[in-house]
Amino acid sequence: MIIDCIIIGGGIAGLQAAIQLGRYAAHHVLVIDAGDGRSAICRSYRNLLGYPDGVSGMELREAGMRQLAAYGIDVIHDTIIEATRTADGHFLLRGSGDTSSSSATTYTARTLLIATGVMDRFTDYPGLRPCLGLTVYVCPDCDGYEVKDRRTVVLGAGDVGAKMALTLRAWTDKLVYIDQGDADGDVAPELHARLREQLEAAGIRRVQATVNAVTADTRTGEFQGVQLADGTVVEAERAFLAYGGNEVRSQLARQLGASLHENGHIWTDPRSKMTSVPGVWAAGDVAVHAEQVSIAMGEGAQAAIWIHKLLLDPQTVIPTYSPHAP
Repeated sequence: MIIDCIIIGGGIAGLQAAIQLGRYAAHHVLVIDAGDGRSAICRSYRNLLGYPDGVSGMELREAGMRQLAAYGIDVIHDTIIEATRTADGHFLLRGSGDTSSSSATTYTARTLLIATGVMDRFTDYPGLRPCLGLTVYVCPDCDGYEVKDRRTVVLGAGDVGAKMALTLRAWTDKLVYIDQGDADGDVAPELHARLREQLEAAGIRRVQATVNAVTADTRTGEFQGVQLADGTVVEAERAFLAYGGNEVRSQLARQLGASLHENGHIWTDPRSKMTSVPGVWAAGDVAVHAEQVSIAMGEGAQAAIWIHKLLLDPQTVIPTYSPHAP
C-alpha cells in the first residue's frame, strides 16, 4: 500500500501538519512516532499565546492526538531507521518494529515530512526530569524570562555553557556557571580567554567541578540546587542546561541526500518548507530555525499546505530548497 504522506515524528510540528492535512479530507496520511523528543519531556511551555500559566509538551501532544482521531489519521509507534527512494519515485521507509512486534516494518509513501526533532544532551541526574520546563530549562529564548532576578546555575561545559551564562545575565545577576568540561575544550584558547574575561566582567562566578547530584522537590518540580563532587552545595532556584552536542535527528534526510546545515539541521525552502529533495519536507526543530514551539506549529502547517498542493496535482511546481537561491 502506498500512503500519500508519511509524517515521521509525532511531536508539535508533526501533529500540526497531520491536523492540517487531515482537514483536507483528501489524502491517506500516516504519522509514525518514536514516542520521545523534546516535547515529551518538557513539563511547561510558558511563551505560547493562550497559555500564560504554561502547558506541558505531553498535554499538547495528547490534545493533538485527540484532534487527529476526528480526521481518521492513524498513528503508529515505531522508529524509522532507514529511508530510500524507489525507482518509481516513491519513498521506502524501514522501521525498527512497533511495540507489538519484534520484526521490522516497511512503509511506502508518495511524500514525506521529516519532523524528528532534536534531543538535548544532558546528564540525567535523579530528580532532574521532573523539573524540565518548570524550573530547569534549555532555551533562553523560550525561558530566559523565568530566571528573572532569581538565583540561577548554568550546568554546562566549556564555551557553550559560558555563552549561556552571559545570555542569561540580561535577566539576573545571581548567576553561577558550573563548568563540567575541560578548561581548554575543543575551541581555540583565545576564545576561552575572551569568554573568561566576559564572565568576570559580568560578575558571573565560574566553578570548574563535577556535579554529583541535583537537589529538587520532584513532586512540584522545584529545583533547589546541586551538590558538587567535593561535597559543596550550590543552592539555586533555577537552572539552565548548556552542554552542547545536542542530537539533531536528521539522519533520514541525510540518507535521502537532502542539504544539511553544518550543524546537522535540515535546510528547507522558506516558503514551502520542502528540502532540496523533491517530495521531502522538514518542519520543527530538526529544520533550520529558532527552535520554538510556535514556529514548529507554523512550519508543520506550512509544510502540510504545500504537500496538499503536490498531492492534488503532481505537476505543481513547489519551491524547493536551493543552496544557490538569493
